[in-house]
Amino acid sequence: MINKIIIALMMIALPVNLIAQTANEIIEKHTKDAAAALEEYLQKNPKASDSNDAINFLIESYSRLGMTERQAELLSAKYEKLPKGEDLVPQEFFGVFQELFRLYLQSGSKDKAKVAIENAKKDIVGHPDAARFGGFIDQLGGQLNTPAVGDVMDIKFTGLDGKETDLAKMKGKVVLIDFWATWCGPCIAELPNVLKAYEEYNDKGFEIIGISLDNAKDEDKLRTFVKDKKMTWPHAFDGQGWRNSLAKKFGISSIPATFLIGKDGKVVSTNLRGPALSKAVKKELGL
Repeated sequence: MINKIIIALMMIALPVNLIAQTANEIIEKHTKDAAAALEEYLQKNPKASDSNDAINFLIESYSRLGMTERQAELLSAKYEKLPKGEDLVPQEFFGVFQELFRLYLQSGSKDKAKVAIENAKKDIVGHPDAARFGGFIDQLGGQLNTPAVGDVMDIKFTGLDGKETDLAKMKGKVVLIDFWATWCGPCIAELPNVLKAYEEYNDKGFEIIGISLDNAKDEDKLRTFVKDKKMTWPHAFDGQGWRNSLAKKFGISSIPATFLIGKDGKVVSTNLRGPALSKAVKKELGL
């Protein structure tokens, strides 16, 4: 039934408007139409045997349409129906839980994300692998500390050069906080963009704070790399790798991870890549 509904909607002829529409506009229109039809179908047939297929399609559709509130409602309802405890099916359980948790974080609903973590820790009790699952959930929970737009980051350290760095004393500057490591391929690939932004805007009020997730055994490699690449900004390094104190404090679970701080000391953007970095820095400097 569901496939027939979707196919019928996708085959609606639009002889006049089709030429004037972009591909994305056509996709968006048909996605909305299909979602509306399925919502009506589920309302009339709440116990339909193919309701799970309909819900999965709706979740995917609302993701495409950016309708996060309804997407979260459907994911939450789906999570509630999953087997818990001893009967928990790991792949199914964590597939839904992780998507719901990610969605809450993405939409800025940290309170809901925290509740999701607490519920998940209760729902795994009784499963033979509960201890291992709990460690994974705790690791995900660390992301609750990841700064979002509007947050203030408290960063103070003694850098590789022996000098003190205190982000709180850098108000009035635009600052990029860059979590990286010499062993991180994507970090090295992004470095030319970071260097370009620094060279263009450092004398106009742009600064960078590097936070290295290198291990203690690689300190010499790190020092040489920083010198050779002319990365003259301060670098925090404690030799703890992924256990770096600042990385743990801010829930960093992947790198590169960057946070652009505005002149008021608050995060204005995160994870800028490529030309988007220089563009954002220029905007924040008011140039």
